[in-house]
Amino acid sequence: MRQNRQEFEVRLARVEKELAELKAALGNGRSRPWYRQIVGDFAGDKVFGKIVRLGQLIRRGKLKG
Repeated sequence: MRQNRQEFEVRLARVEKELAELKAALGNGRSRPWYRQIVGDFAGDKVFGKIVRLGQLIRRGKLKG
């Protein structure tokens, strides 16, 4: 019985450690939303600019999608 309790305590300690590592990796929950983290990633990208222009034309009905 003593062996089982010791094994359990070792396993629990390992789980608690891994949980703490996961929480640290994810941050404290107050990080910026994902869409704020990628703002500006496509600035100056010609292909992305073309995608935006074509999307605008499609929405205005000037281009068939």
